[in-house]
Amino acid sequence: MSDVHANLPALRAVLADARAAGAERLLCLGDLVGYGAEPTACIDLVAARADAVVAGNHEHGAAGLLDPAWFNTAARAAVVWTGAQLGDDARAWLAGLPLITAMDDATLAHGSPHEPEEWDYLLSPEDGFAVFGAFETRLCFIGHSHRPAVWSVGTSGPDHEAAFAAWPVEVPLRAGRRYLVNVGSVGQPRDRDPRAAYALWDLDERRVEIRRVTYDVRLAAEKILAAGLPRILADRLARGL
Repeated sequence: MSDVHANLPALRAVLADARAAGAERLLCLGDLVGYGAEPTACIDLVAARADAVVAGNHEHGAAGLLDPAWFNTAARAAVVWTGAQLGDDARAWLAGLPLITAMDDATLAHGSPHEPEEWDYLLSPEDGFAVFGAFETRLCFIGHSHRPAVWSVGTSGPDHEAAFAAWPVEVPLRAGRRYLVNVGSVGQPRDRDPRAAYALWDLDERRVEIRRVTYDVRLAAEKILAAGLPRILADRLARGL
């Protein structure tokens, strides 16, 4: 999963759905914090359960490793607010997260496996195909854009899909092909679907399933407003933008 963005109701809904589906391990692709109103609770929940976590740009912003001026106005306000909410232990934990790691036959990165410290967005077909040389594993999981997408390359040619007509999205991992999968956002989707997004990776069945989960959007938005964060961060949740 990726891009929780301190949205505790969405995180809890995703963890419950994954548990019901039989998930055994948790891999987090960064941006646990930022935008939302419950950063410490989200950090505590994921830190206690995750087998691997990589840093996102919002982790670096909240931990003082990335200049707040890098962010747009609303995001900057949230980064500064988040940094002020965190204790020393939480801030140190965020600062110590790697930018990229591997688990089994998958590379984990927040934005891109190529120069992950640049926080590039992989949006177009060309964006994704260009980074396959940056990872050696069969799979690479990313987030950052808040938009689910799948790229694959192999002997039958390249393939890319980002506009999905139905959920869940089944991605069979075919022999002779490699895959780049954007798992979408738990806490702030931007593909015009307000439901939380995450992926299940089944090593035995050799498939990835991108799932959507409903959660209490109104509650998450009310918490953002109560914290005094910019209204746009609350309003966009219901629109999936």
